[in-house]
Order: sequence, then structure tokens, then C-alpha cells
Amino acid sequence: MTPTDPLRTDTRQQLDRHRTEVERLRLRVCELHAELPRWNLVTWTSGNVSARVPGTDLMVIKPSGVSYDDLRPRDVVVCDLHGRLVEGDHNPSSDTDAHAHVYRARPDVGGVVHTHSPYATAWAARGEAIPCAVTAMADEFGGDIPVGPFALIGDDSIGRGIVTTLEGHRSPAVLMRGHGVFTVGASAKAAVKAAVMCEDVARTIHIARQGGPVERLPQADIDALHHRYQNAYGQ
Repeated sequence: MTPTDPLRTDTRQQLDRHRTEVERLRLRVCELHAELPRWNLVTWTSGNVSARVPGTDLMVIKPSGVSYDDLRPRDVVVCDLHGRLVEGDHNPSSDTDAHAHVYRARPDVGGVVHTHSPYATAWAARGEAIPCAVTAMADEFGGDIPVGPFALIGDDSIGRGIVTTLEGHRSPAVLMRGHGVFTVGASAKAAVKAAVMCEDVARTIHIARQGGPVERLPQADIDALHHRYQNAYGQ
């Protein structure tokens, strides 16, 4: 008889207890994936969205190599926060270990997104941070969008780079050198929004630099804009 794995048993129990929330998040993550091609953030099957299942050591994430047109809620897989498959008919995304590390290190994060959006990835290819030169950047990112180290896919090295780079930054986005964009948020929707905004400002600042040097906004103005947007903007 094969000994029972206590960790696996506990994970299955969490899945059973939180089944309603898991299924809700599978649907939500599936819907949010449609936003990535809509905003031209991905090509073919690249990119992924994940969400933490609150109150558990579980997350849901896009499966590897499944097209956006074919993706259904039942295809979204459930993994633990060490990247191990708990439930699903497909292999998890190749970036699962990176997402899992972020969730382990950042309890405040409820969603993670990865894209290869062209303008932001061009900045990542140069290894250059995007300077906070427009108010939309100050609002959403609270400063420059930083660059993280190059790391190979296959373990949690990318996740470690994300967490380390974002320490001391208000930005929910990081440009991983030679790779692409990772964003975090309190929810998967917030992380998707940050990915959309990251590509938008990457394009804007790139265009602006074609006409000459771009001047970063004064730090005091960045702070004031970020505070207003995060605490007083909207409903």
C-alpha cells in the first residue's frame, strides 16, 4: 500500500472545502484571459493569468499551450502554491512556479499576469526601466516600472526575481530582462489592468523618445498623483 501524503491530503481537503470559490475563480480567470488578446498583449498561446484561492494554499492558472479561443473554465487548472497540479486535465502553464513563488512571498497578492506585450517587452529586451514621465504612470505605478534579472523558465527563479525587484517599489509591474512583463494585484482583474496599463505607457514613452529626451516627473508630483488615484479616484 502506498503511504498517504499528508500534504496532498490537506490540499485535496482545501479544494473540497472551497469548491464554490475555486469554480468561480476558474470562470473569472478564463474570462480575464480574453482581455490579453483583446489588448494585444499576447500572441498565439503565450501569456497567462492566475488567481489565488482565498483562505487556501491553492491557485488557479491557465494550462500550457491551450489557445485563447479554445480556453474554457474547466480547462483552467488548480495548483498548490508550490506549483504542483492538484486538479485539471492539462499541464499547468510553464510559468506556474513563478506565479506560485509570488503568492508564497506576497500574501497581499491575489492575482498574477504574464505577457509578452511588444512595447513593454522591447524595454525588457533593452534591460531598461520605463521612466515615470506621464501622469498615467504616476497614477497606476507610483514611479518607474523597474527591470528584473534575466532568469530561465523551469523553476521559481523568475518568481524570486519578481519579488526581489518589486521590493521598495509601488509598481505592480516588472519587466523581466530579456523576457517580458509580470504584473501583480490584489485580484486577477487588478493584475490584468496593470498589464494593460504597462503596455500603454511603454508605447507612449517609446513614441515620446523618438522626438527627443523624456523628462521624468518630479518625485513630489508623482507621489501626489499616486496618492490621489489610489485613494480618491473613481467610485
